[in-house]
Amino acid sequence: MDHKRYQFPATARQRVMRSLGLGDHEHPRASDPGELIGNAVARFHVAGEPGPDGPSLALETESQARGPVPDDWTLRPRFAATGDGRWVAHVDVDPGTSLYATGEVAGPLRRNGTRKRLWTADRPGYDADEPCLYQAHPWVLGVRSDGTAFGVLFDTTWRAELDLTRAVTLRAEGPAFAVIVIERDAPQGVLRALADLTGKMPMPPLWALGYHQCRWGYDRDSRIGELADELRSRRLPCDVIWFDIDYMQQYRVFTFAESRFPDPGATNRRLHERGFRTVWMIDPGVAAEEGYHVYDQGTERGFWVRRHDAEPFVGKVWPPRVVWPDFTREDVCAWWAELYQPYLATGIDGVWNDMNEPAVIGAEMPDDCVHDGGRRWAGQPLPPGPHARYHNTYGMQMVRASREGIARANPDKRPFVLTRSNFLGGHRYAATWTGDNSARWPDVHWSITMVLNLGLSGQPFSGPDLGGFFEPGTPEMYARWFGFGSLLPFCRNHAEKNNIDKEPWCFGPETEATVRRALERRYRLMPYLYTLFREAHQTGLPVARPVFFADPADTRLHGEDHSFLLGADLLVLADVASDRTHDHPHDHALPRGSWRACEPLEPSPDDPNLAELRLRPGAVLPLGPAMQHTGERAWDPLTLVVNLDDQGTATGLLYEDAGDGHAHEQGDYVLLRLVAERDADHAVVHVHHADGQRDVPDRAVVVRVLTDAGERRAEGRTTEPVRVPLHEH
Repeated sequence: MDHKRYQFPATARQRVMRSLGLGDHEHPRASDPGELIGNAVARFHVAGEPGPDGPSLALETESQARGPVPDDWTLRPRFAATGDGRWVAHVDVDPGTSLYATGEVAGPLRRNGTRKRLWTADRPGYDADEPCLYQAHPWVLGVRSDGTAFGVLFDTTWRAELDLTRAVTLRAEGPAFAVIVIERDAPQGVLRALADLTGKMPMPPLWALGYHQCRWGYDRDSRIGELADELRSRRLPCDVIWFDIDYMQQYRVFTFAESRFPDPGATNRRLHERGFRTVWMIDPGVAAEEGYHVYDQGTERGFWVRRHDAEPFVGKVWPPRVVWPDFTREDVCAWWAELYQPYLATGIDGVWNDMNEPAVIGAEMPDDCVHDGGRRWAGQPLPPGPHARYHNTYGMQMVRASREGIARANPDKRPFVLTRSNFLGGHRYAATWTGDNSARWPDVHWSITMVLNLGLSGQPFSGPDLGGFFEPGTPEMYARWFGFGSLLPFCRNHAEKNNIDKEPWCFGPETEATVRRALERRYRLMPYLYTLFREAHQTGLPVARPVFFADPADTRLHGEDHSFLLGADLLVLADVASDRTHDHPHDHALPRGSWRACEPLEPSPDDPNLAELRLRPGAVLPLGPAMQHTGERAWDPLTLVVNLDDQGTATGLLYEDAGDGHAHEQGDYVLLRLVAERDADHAVVHVHHADGQRDVPDRAVVVRVLTDAGERRAEGRTTEPVRVPLHEH
């Protein structure tokens, strides 16, 4: 039947449309037969519609067709056109399928029955009813009741609505778009395939995995010095101190306020001597003030986003008049990258790109603003187009230019960039956080669900503002937030300028003690965390994972979002309920098997605000020594925590390199395989060389074996087998 021409009677037509999952004003259009672009990865277009007029901004490279989609392929999108210039794609799913990902969203982990607008927007103090947040990810992960999984990527950057109420549906403005469908036996395979399409996260510097202390309001050099002294004197492990917009001269990017930060180079040197790294803020908005070198250069060269009448678009951010670089242009991005050279020469270690949705206070950048294009993406130049086409990718294009500038300025170091706005695939350029949250119990819970769904959308490196950006919160909330949030991939405390003081000591000695223990846990787990980041870098698998990854066919786990996995081996049972009592804790859905309690700290602290940790049966968990920052000492002694499975075996991995620089790309690293086996009444633990040009490091090792009767331990060297008696003598 030719759906383009046949006109149904009104009531009959409505019945047919509803049976197809379409709205009354959506007109069915045929799909082409589809093409395979990878192993069990298919791409579909609207039949008869022209292909895209530029590169995909989600994909790392253009994927070439390998052949037709097999006849037995079941997940085939159905396309429709609407009367208001939108295109619609529907993918039907089996009953009982759980849906996840969809990028940065507040609310529960499972996304069934939800609608989300894909339009990057500044949403301070957001809640679960916000239709859109700071990032856009046109991507859905589906997990069926038998554990098999699929992914659907809608390859469009235009404003869209992602509707998961009946099927998987995207309604988007702009031209017809491709739909890419991935089929796999498990969700882990879907994410590996997604990473093959959208790229993998570069290996971050080791210091970026430490604790980050931040606040909007550190407004002078002396305040930063006091902060550093407090952190070290109180023995609160910390790697990074952050500088928000207060350091700038009248909020002009790439400048320093001479009266308050007279010598940023000296500031950075003093912090480096104390073991701290520094991250400083750069926004995209440039103050429109003559005599300011960034504005003068950009104006002379015509680098700003223009209105439809060819004049630069001017809006308000922190300065009252602001213009924005057009990051779709190659020459603009090269200029932006050059601005980082003298800036980073002051000793700055990392860069924070904020307000890049782009945020305009009291308004939005109009859809009909003009982007000139020309920037090469996936090997092709970006075409000129309206802001409506490029709005969702503005932040991603900014952080790509920033990362390139940082890499050129410091070629021997790994760049670190944090961004608020991003698009699917933008994990290649920057880490992210969940934006301007609040000190409310729902936000505490969403710290888990938002980080997990970002990880399921291809972004392994993310975390919340621990303690809440807005609102004061309570000591108990703060302590419990750190009790599990310190183990999320990105670990930062941050607060709004007009909020109460929220450094770890500001809620009293008991709360400070909990935060200290939580951070000491993170630093002891650093060998495992760094190994997980290397796995994410190589495979695209997230660092923090939903509990159902332990057994995707166990439907009890599909809705569990009060806990999470770190990698495959460590289960974090969080406590995020406001009405929690010690006698009635949350009833977590646990994976089957003997996941034994595992405490990195010795002696084990009696602290109900710390999340309970459990180790997978058959796992060996590597731990390092206690330290105040990641550069303080080597992982010596190394501790290996072992949980033997029913067959009496356990394995693990440990990755180590220089922690910065690029020598690991030429093989300067070591990957160790950790193997434990039961031998009569002993567990014998070996450390094997698995990969890399470095040898097995000769270090002291402590082996802790978890048993039903308690913990057994022995000491030795990493270069020799360690025998641990399993019974007391």
